Amino acid sequence: MATGTPNDDSAKSEGAKTEVSKPDGREAPKAVVNRLSLYLRELQRLVRDEQETVSSNQLGQLLGFTDAQVRKDLAYFGPFGHPGVGYRCVELVAAIKSILGTDRQWTVALVGVGNLGRALLGYRGFQSQGFQIVAAFDADMAKVGQSLAGVIVHPLDRLEAVVREKGVTLGLIASPADAAQEIADRLVAAGVAGILNFAPVTLSLPAGVSLVGVDLATEMEQLTYSVARVLAESPEAVAGPPSEQPDSEEPPAASERPEIGPAESAWDAGG
Repeated sequence: MATGTPNDDSAKSEGAKTEVSKPDGREAPKAVVNRLSLYLRELQRLVRDEQETVSSNQLGQLLGFTDAQVRKDLAYFGPFGHPGVGYRCVELVAAIKSILGTDRQWTVALVGVGNLGRALLGYRGFQSQGFQIVAAFDADMAKVGQSLAGVIVHPLDRLEAVVREKGVTLGLIASPADAAQEIADRLVAAGVAGILNFAPVTLSLPAGVSLVGVDLATEMEQLTYSVARVLAESPEAVAGPPSEQPDSEEPPAASERPEIGPAESAWDAGG
């Protein structure tokens, strides 16, 4: 089996191994928690590649972080390293999964099975990380009763009953924005403890219920912000060769124009 070779500085800084570490009472910043997920994915890949150990320097290089950043992030939750060895990949995977709560199975309900909702149902990464979608819901009665990726679609008026019956803990909202708040309220009333919201709207939830919002348009804006800065500093770095355009171009004949189909339903547009 392959073994990573930590440098002396990182091995010393990573400290002695303790029992499976728990948070020390400090609230870790969101950015740290986000990086934990990145560390976990990379460590799982190393385990699949049969690499036994890794140093903070190696792990940082794989993800574009400094070794100091890796050690600082993990220090929020306790020491995990072995002097002269670094981190044992299998042990650190188990520790991070315990910290993130993915060392157990989570039952999930999805509301909205439009385009995005169907893609979420088909995403295999959920189950491999401990998330099982056990029920789906939609306002479109034509979709009710279908089995999508092995998950039955229920009508919205059965939401509370099915959520309680299946012991659902987490909710996924992939509905149109104007329906998202009411759906969130109903999920909370049914006992859901956390919601991942894909609808492009800010939700208001009671204290004690966790909320994570994923606005894909906002994520694209973050991307274009970064790209725009690179272009401003060095336009030639990403600009391709100029495309040759004809001096004039006749508009396509009516028979050659693309056919425009009917608009999607409201639920499809939202999901």
